[in-house]
Amino acid sequence: MDERNYDHPWDDSVYGTGRTEPPKSRGGIIALLLILVIFLCGIITVLGILNIKLFNQLNTLEEEGLSIAYIENEPENTDGLMSLSDTVPTTVPTEPGGAYPSIDLQPSPKSEDNIPQEGGKPLQDIYEDNIRSVVSISCRLTGGSTAGTGVILSRNGYIVTNAHVVDGAAEVSVRLTDDREFPAQIVGADEISDLAVLLIQAEDLSPAQFGDSGSLRVGDSVTAIGDPLGVEFRGTYTNGIVSAINRDVTVDGRTMTLIQTNAALNSGNSGGPLINCYGQVIGINTMKIGAFTDSAGVEGLGFAIPSVTVKDIVEQIIAQGYVSGRPTLGIEGESLDTFYQYYYRMPAGLFITGVDRGSYAERSGIEEGDILIYVDDIRITSLDELNRAIYAHEVGDTVTVTIYRGGKTASVELILTEDKG
Repeated sequence: MDERNYDHPWDDSVYGTGRTEPPKSRGGIIALLLILVIFLCGIITVLGILNIKLFNQLNTLEEEGLSIAYIENEPENTDGLMSLSDTVPTTVPTEPGGAYPSIDLQPSPKSEDNIPQEGGKPLQDIYEDNIRSVVSISCRLTGGSTAGTGVILSRNGYIVTNAHVVDGAAEVSVRLTDDREFPAQIVGADEISDLAVLLIQAEDLSPAQFGDSGSLRVGDSVTAIGDPLGVEFRGTYTNGIVSAINRDVTVDGRTMTLIQTNAALNSGNSGGPLINCYGQVIGINTMKIGAFTDSAGVEGLGFAIPSVTVKDIVEQIIAQGYVSGRPTLGIEGESLDTFYQYYYRMPAGLFITGVDRGSYAERSGIEEGDILIYVDDIRITSLDELNRAIYAHEVGDTVTVTIYRGGKTASVELILTEDKG
């Protein structure tokens, strides 16, 4: 009998020698991971191919129709932008004798078939005659800033530009060609014609000479001065011809009769002058055919507001602060955020933020916080859609508006009144 002592300190009568089975192979897991990687790479490749096809289809669709776009204002650095001060006059100054400033349309010589036209000036002289009448406009908005161009109307500080240049501006600053900068007061703006008038506290300015746009013919030589891409390139001078006259262009539901030109216009040219070969301003640049219609974009399709229109609108704004005959419902509003639509179960519409005192809207019980969803049978979800629906009518017309409040809708009839700003 074996009497050897197996009672070792580490002997607990349990086999503690580790695994008694061979280690398992991990080849299956590795193979599965490789298959997963290959699968993911395949998905990425397919998505890339689909993206290329989608991009090509988008280009094809966009080639089928041109988009109209304002010569949008170029955002710029707000550092150093002057703010409005108490020194800006709140009353409208007049010329000696009490008369309001007016635009004097000088007779323009009849264009000739030769180029340059008879009596036309060299391009260099046209630039020198007009550059001191062109200003740079900077606007401070709630969420940033924009820039545009303007034309001096009078020696005592009136300036014309586009309404979309100063739309939503909390502060406006004007810089002259001699680098003097002034805070500006918005005298009035008219969205339908896209014209606005500013006023700065300055004297002895260099007003532009305006010519009669009614004398233009297709093929006449024209030039443009402005701030393409902002003040960094201010005073840029381009030339071309009149490509078409009395061109009807529809923007945001309203039709504007404009001068078409191939003179180069870009972001920041808004509000600048279109000048004939005699050095006369015959239009205010406002928009161009938008890009993204094809890979190369579209060039040479710019538009300007004729000087005969500028004269009519500007003189009304200066004299009374608004343009006669513009209809309004007497309400202000903003698009209803999608979050609030779903969270509070509200319909898409125009959230009413203000109701004019004494308006038919106020008399009918419409209040701030209501949601406007229809004008007649036109669905309204934004202020632009409201304006398009209203501008199709005249002052004194009656429209039916549908209002949502507290889970219920109601329709009321309102009479359109004259918008006096």
